[in-house]
Amino acid sequence: MPEITVDARGMACPGPISALTRAYRNAQNGDIIVVMATDPGFEPDVKAWIERTKNELLEFKKEGEVIVARIKVVAKK
Repeated sequence: MPEITVDARGMACPGPISALTRAYRNAQNGDIIVVMATDPGFEPDVKAWIERTKNELLEFKKEGEVIVARIKVVAKK
């Protein structure tokens, strides 16, 4: 299953979510999207995005300044 990496480090809100949405448009069900962001607003944003889009948050972690979210695409129509 392909992994799509989105490097949104250094982007301010809403950059990381916009980058995630662009990657999602090109993804297929079963793909994993890995988003790296440094904007603290990304945490509530990505959780709201998961809730809204009904995809699956596999992992959410902080590595120093970097927030990493691993999302499994399951809700593409």
